[in-house]
Amino acid sequence: MNRRFALRLFAGVGLLLLLLLGLDWAFPVPPAPLYSPIVLAQDGTVLHAYLNPTQKWRMKTELREITPVLRTAILEKEDRWFRWHFGVNPGALVQAAGRNLFGSGRTTGASTITMQVARLLEPKERTLPNKLLEMARAVQLEAHYSKDEILQLYLNLVPYGGNVEGVKSAALLYFQQTPDYLSLAQTVTLAIIPNRPRGLVLGKNNAAVLRERNRWLRRFGAAGLFPQQDVEDALLEPLDVQRHPAPTLAPHLSRRLVRQFPRQAIIRSSLQRSKQSKAEDLTLGYVRRLHELGISQAAVLVVNNRTRQVEAYVGSADFRDFGSQGQNDGVVAVRSPGSTLKPFLYALAMDRGLVTPKQMLPDVPTNFQGYRPENFDKRCNGEVTLERALAYSLNIPAVRVLNQLGVPAFTEKLQQAGFQNVKRNRAQLGLSSILGGCGASLEELTGLYVTLADAGQYAPLRFASPPGPLSGGEGEPNGSLFQNSSPLPEGRGPGGGVQLISESAAFLATDILAQLTRPDLPLGAASSLRLPKVAWKTGTSYGRRDAWSIGYNKQYTVGVWVGNFSGQGSPALTGADVATPLLFDLFNALAYNSPNDWFVPPAALDFRLVCAESGLVPGENCPNQVIDYFLPNVSNGLRCQHVREVLVSADGGFTYCRACAPAAGYRRELYPNLLPEVAAFKEAQGIPYRRLPPHNPQCQLVRGGPEQAPTITSPTANTEYVLNKREQQQLLLSCTTDSEVRQVHWYVNDQFLRTAAATERVFFRPQPGPLKISCADDHGRNTDVLVTVTELE
Repeated sequence: MNRRFALRLFAGVGLLLLLLLGLDWAFPVPPAPLYSPIVLAQDGTVLHAYLNPTQKWRMKTELREITPVLRTAILEKEDRWFRWHFGVNPGALVQAAGRNLFGSGRTTGASTITMQVARLLEPKERTLPNKLLEMARAVQLEAHYSKDEILQLYLNLVPYGGNVEGVKSAALLYFQQTPDYLSLAQTVTLAIIPNRPRGLVLGKNNAAVLRERNRWLRRFGAAGLFPQQDVEDALLEPLDVQRHPAPTLAPHLSRRLVRQFPRQAIIRSSLQRSKQSKAEDLTLGYVRRLHELGISQAAVLVVNNRTRQVEAYVGSADFRDFGSQGQNDGVVAVRSPGSTLKPFLYALAMDRGLVTPKQMLPDVPTNFQGYRPENFDKRCNGEVTLERALAYSLNIPAVRVLNQLGVPAFTEKLQQAGFQNVKRNRAQLGLSSILGGCGASLEELTGLYVTLADAGQYAPLRFASPPGPLSGGEGEPNGSLFQNSSPLPEGRGPGGGVQLISESAAFLATDILAQLTRPDLPLGAASSLRLPKVAWKTGTSYGRRDAWSIGYNKQYTVGVWVGNFSGQGSPALTGADVATPLLFDLFNALAYNSPNDWFVPPAALDFRLVCAESGLVPGENCPNQVIDYFLPNVSNGLRCQHVREVLVSADGGFTYCRACAPAAGYRRELYPNLLPEVAAFKEAQGIPYRRLPPHNPQCQLVRGGPEQAPTITSPTANTEYVLNKREQQQLLLSCTTDSEVRQVHWYVNDQFLRTAAATERVFFRPQPGPLKISCADDHGRNTDVLVTVTELE
């Protein structure tokens, strides 16, 4: 009999469980509420908040923000038996039924916190059937969630009047603090409002709220829930609050993160609140001063070099300035980078052994297979050291070095550094890339300079912190915005990055950029003791549409872009004059009086003596020598040949080659061994230099070979020239030659045109059609180019 009863009891319980499980499956728990996305700073403070999809301020309160004070006040006021009941409090139900039936005491509904959560998740008219459904839902919620999670849901859903829901929303909008930073008086204020959200409206009925707050404070004090002294202090705290706007710092990055993580209620960014606020204020104030110059926008990025976390992100001067397209994000906008890529190019060239800091580079008008770059000031210097070429941002030497290095090798490194536009257009890029011919964003360029600051190692910038105790919500963020915690791929450095350039090359580029004179310092440097030391580089795009200035030290890298989102240029828009002042305003604000711990030469770097005239290893005739850095076993060891020994007649009238030198009656002398283009530049500019006398006219030996033949610099080979017939336009003929050449002979379609001095510019009017232009020097060496001429009527 007992056994049969036990089996029936077991079967009954089983059927009941199956029934409950079936009901739970048929009527699932209501989905989690839609929260207002919020973006946090590194310290957990709210930078930016958005309305949720139903246009409510419902910010998610995290468990850590539910302080013991808040928990105690809510449970004492709303549901003392919350920790012990199963969603429904039977004792409270009986008591409420008696009050409602016999009219004794205050009419109540005996709703527990869990029942209130059920009602807030599924709002319905207050009827008895709905009350029973609410009770069933409460039991179901207790089965699915812990007590802490239910309390968290309650605090996220309670109304505070208007479109404000949840303790966190109320705390931020009225007290401008998160719940875990509120005082006892403020916490109790928020605890008493949910039952009367229409009668107790903060900012409108402050006097009534104050009376109710103090009544509950005394009640809590009498119950011994809080220390008496704390209660007395809270009673003295005034209540003068009003509704404040939601936080709106870092609008561009916040929008970017919210779009990337659409289901994330709380996103913890990498930004530091104080730095972000300072950067926004400085940028807005600075751009306001530029309006009269026709400049309306700027963007700023501040990166911590050690962590690669972006600590300030300013996409525009004013997000709300619709007239200047302030909602555009200047950090990700693709623009011409101007000269900002030059330090990276020279570092790559030093890694390949092509150049060293004091090596001389020609800075003369040069035709690179049809491309004729010009320096920013339209002037040439003849020859300059690499460090001077970089410090003064000269264009022609940079194009020459890129021509030596090779465009594919350069663009491949930029791709590794995350330059997306370069990756897409790599096949179309040429020598103009180094002068801004490739598109880049402030984010990409700043990341590249972080590479220079971090011993040549590249890793993506980090805009958000990895998931942790301060992040919450479903759909935890992951991806490139966060620190990579997976094992390091092969070929990567200890920091998880790619070694783009050597530590030595990065240091040499930094050493050159740090020698520039800061524009914000007076002639005396006494006031600079507390200012941070910075290596920096400027850039200006073609047409003066974009001004760049990017600087770094061991702590920070700061990138600045100034211009107009419309693309309109301005005569005043240059990197040095417009972008650099803001760069140093930011550095001075962020790192004032910081220890100027500077970069030190790596162990792999060494010194050597080089000829001051060429920057190469001294030869036999190099009396002037200077010290230069070099990379052992990498830097070239070419011997200097800036002068050469020549056999000159006794009267100095002409020179001899080895084949025609007499047995006696000559002397040996040293003459400059200039490159043909440098010699031609000096001739054209009237710069005096010791020219080689003409060769012995009696010598019948044809000297030299094709490599010493004249180089035709105009016209450009395989080019079509369109000339206006009415304007009688002519074609320019020019060339560069060996320094021994005095005259050249020009031919058109194998017909002699005229003889000219080696450096003379010749003009002639050609016939339409294909032309063969030939140039022969007075040593019998010849060069040809083919062009096509078209005439317009």
